Amino acid sequence: MNDASHASTVLARMATDGKTARGLADGLSEMLDPGQTAIAAFEARDGSWTVEIHFQRAPDEAAVRRLVGDLAGEGAGGQLAFERVAARDWVAASLEGLQPVEAGRFFLHGAHHRARVPANRIGIEIEAALAFGTGHHGTTRGCLLALDAILKACRRAPYSTRRRGSRVLDVGTGTGVLAIAAARALRGAVLASDIDPVSVRLARQNARLNRAAGLTVIHASGLGDRRFRDGAPYHLVFANILLGPLKGLAKPIGAMAAPGAFVVLSGLIPAQANAALAAYRAHGLVLARRIPLDGWVTLVLKRPAKRIVTGRRSA
Repeated sequence: MNDASHASTVLARMATDGKTARGLADGLSEMLDPGQTAIAAFEARDGSWTVEIHFQRAPDEAAVRRLVGDLAGEGAGGQLAFERVAARDWVAASLEGLQPVEAGRFFLHGAHHRARVPANRIGIEIEAALAFGTGHHGTTRGCLLALDAILKACRRAPYSTRRRGSRVLDVGTGTGVLAIAAARALRGAVLASDIDPVSVRLARQNARLNRAAGLTVIHASGLGDRRFRDGAPYHLVFANILLGPLKGLAKPIGAMAAPGAFVVLSGLIPAQANAALAAYRAHGLVLARRIPLDGWVTLVLKRPAKRIVTGRRSA
């Protein structure tokens, strides 16, 4: 391999409709190594959509075409166009067309839109090194909308997650977007975890970039680590993963959720929502709200505040 090949990388691009573009971005993000690829789906000003896959190293083009065909239908892989781009631009280029994401009071953006953060919003910047996890996915945006609604509800309710000493848990944090949003909005202690060491490193970088004081990101699988128990009970829990792991986490999350706590679940298609809900109902959590968005659903659950009974008197 000569010097020129070290100085460039490969971009695969195809034009399609919005539904296909979002589906491809979601599927490819699950199937391709995030340490070697960056994936973006974005809408141009004329309403057309483009999917871009940036490869740090030259890929097996035939294999990539087959994968796209499996996800988007026969013939889709043949629409991919491959080209070489300068290595220093391989990720930044994938974010150029991404517009900021607005979800309630939260405004997610790249460095190139830093100056556009409205004065009354909480701006969260995702580094250009992260073409995935930028908040464009319906599950992430659904969780942010859930957080915004919870904050509004808590202002009106006797119980408030804004009270001093409130604690937040984000399981499967990815790029750290939800944990950062909670840390910025609540100004409490936030513990975030991920099974992927690359995601942990990137989430920590994003936490520093966004000055998310009180946020700790750890590498852990499940909730068996002592650090989770040390941080309990939690007043707000996020778990934006997949149905299987969500069901497996129902018991420990139920045990760690404080009375009156909210639990936000996502990573679910609508047909999976009831199965997830049943698993958490068995551990004392009840449905407060469903948020359907872009073919996904986010569930907001709540643990009812307990009544402490002593003799004939209750508090």
